[in-house]
Amino acid sequence: MIERVEPTGGICVRLRQARPIPLDVEFSCAAGELLALVGPSGSGKSTVLRAIAGLFKPDEGTVTCDGVPWYDSKEGINIAPRRRRIGFVFQNFGLFPHLSAVENVMEGLLHLAPPARRERARELLKRVHLSGLDDRKPRQLSGGQQQRVAVARALARDPKVLLLDEPFSAVDKATRQRLYKELVDLRRQLDMPVILVTHDLDEAVLLADRLCILHHGKSLQSGPPFDVMARPISSAVARLVEQKNIFTGTVAGHDVAAKRTVLTWGGLTLLAGYQPEFKVGQEVSWMVPTGDVTLHAIDHPPREVRENTVTGTVIDVTRLGDQAGVSLAMDTASPLPLFLSLRMAYVRRHDLKAGDGVTVSLNPSGVHLME
Repeated sequence: MIERVEPTGGICVRLRQARPIPLDVEFSCAAGELLALVGPSGSGKSTVLRAIAGLFKPDEGTVTCDGVPWYDSKEGINIAPRRRRIGFVFQNFGLFPHLSAVENVMEGLLHLAPPARRERARELLKRVHLSGLDDRKPRQLSGGQQQRVAVARALARDPKVLLLDEPFSAVDKATRQRLYKELVDLRRQLDMPVILVTHDLDEAVLLADRLCILHHGKSLQSGPPFDVMARPISSAVARLVEQKNIFTGTVAGHDVAAKRTVLTWGGLTLLAGYQPEFKVGQEVSWMVPTGDVTLHAIDHPPREVRENTVTGTVIDVTRLGDQAGVSLAMDTASPLPLFLSLRMAYVRRHDLKAGDGVTVSLNPSGVHLME
């Protein structure tokens, strides 16, 4: 769904233009909330941040913060970047190489009298766990430490909004995990909207209160991470949130009493979550997360008849750490494979391999219909 936003508390963004960079974006982020803008490279994520900061002027739209317009194309309002009270952490950190850590932070404190700048800069470095490193130049700091200096400098202006543009992409995995925890801890102290740009869906789900999915400059869906992941509004969003099991079928009916929608898929009839907004006879896309595909016990038949039972043949088993990704060729329903995830220990115990015939069940609550 594309959320409607009104210029109240927090930040509200509406951006439109046809060229050179197409934009059709709408979202909001409340004070104390972290919103992740997620999408592939070239989807317009960084351009949106630059528009919020006043570094890029779109053809149409509005940007309001706490009800105050920073940009309004109809009213001719375009507040200068230095007056927008933005804290911006860039992908490459943007530190001045000839300045020490404390001096870099002081560059964000030009609104204070000179005697107060150094003391405040040291306070901010302490806040991001860099006490004692005040006099080190960027080249003397690790990637994670440079990122903390960049965050301290972004906070130096007492910003109304904190913008983070791929802030973890320049550090190694171990450092990234530590910085995730520090960002979570820092957020508890910040009463401002935080907007994170990332192409890493796992990172967004881990850190964000809400996701906004962008593609080709258009915001496709916004909402809590689980809702967007499990209930995408279209097959395009489903693919962008890395859902693998996406198929087409036809709505056969709605069981009001059981709160189920009935779907035909090839020669099979499936039960899905209740979605009466789809008409009987309508062709739809539908998906089921890999975690809602259950393999029947290989050694013996199930004790009871299960809903949405499907048979197939194992195409491939791929080890993913202590998990295994399994792809199945369906016997009747679809030429496309069905994917599920199993523990590697189960795969080894039963010697599951390509060519094995198996039976699986699709959890009706996980079967989700889309336009």
